[in-house]
Amino acid sequence: MSNSVKTDDVIFNFFKQICDEKDDEKCVDLGNQWINAMELNLNNMEKNLNEEDKIKHKDDIQSNRNHLNSLKSKNSTQWREYATKCMIEIMENKV
Repeated sequence: MSNSVKTDDVIFNFFKQICDEKDDEKCVDLGNQWINAMELNLNNMEKNLNEEDKIKHKDDIQSNRNHLNSLKSKNSTQWREYATKCMIEIMENKV
């Protein structure tokens, strides 16, 4: 549980950085860094799955990839809105 809270805090702070960034180009760059990090995590998780689990989680993996792809064309305003929603979700789910 403690590790989960720390991870949530890191993610929350990253999204806060996106929201607080005044330079629109830097804001989009931060968003793209988020996408790259999540794609790397997804690739690493998938590599560590055995074949049975890859099949079992195929739809979830593809759904995550689709979600990340949908973020790639966001502008700074859209990134700030997305980051705000994510921060709210983190706060609502914090135990």
